[in-house]
Amino acid sequence: MAKGKKTAAGPVLAGNGLAVNIGISDKDRGAIAGGLSRLLADTYTLYLTTHNFHWNVTGPMFNTLHTMFMAQYTELWNAVDPVAERIRSLGHPAPGSYAAYAALASIPDAPATPPNAMEMVRILKEGHEAVARTARSIFPLADGAGDEPTADLLTQRLTVHEQTAWMLRSLLQA
Repeated sequence: MAKGKKTAAGPVLAGNGLAVNIGISDKDRGAIAGGLSRLLADTYTLYLTTHNFHWNVTGPMFNTLHTMFMAQYTELWNAVDPVAERIRSLGHPAPGSYAAYAALASIPDAPATPPNAMEMVRILKEGHEAVARTARSIFPLADGAGDEPTADLLTQRLTVHEQTAWMLRSLLQA
């Protein structure tokens, strides 16, 4: 049977030739996997930026920000695997290259020259808000398709990104 073609039973075949029949339509699985691919790209890009800032932060708040950025990049690193594995569970390949992430991400790469500490905080705040928007944009797809595992994953990611953005905003207030 041809890859990606409907069989007599109805489901579309995954790349390995095995049908994915988990109670979510092929169209919905594709749309959700596409959204999760964007979430993965945003998360990985924010991870790289946060790790970069951890290495390069300077100034009077060095120790506080260095430690905070480490906690944040560790959380982001631990988040990419569940997102990628959910994409795979839906029967689609997870993107995994810098080129794919650059094409899919809604947030920019880290600046070539490290900014000052408070600009780092502002950039990370904007990054977490952007990732929250990406996660929220996928939620109606997952909810409408009855995809509870994806909805649960998105809820968890929204909680982390919204709380982190709030904490970063608090640092920026005068």
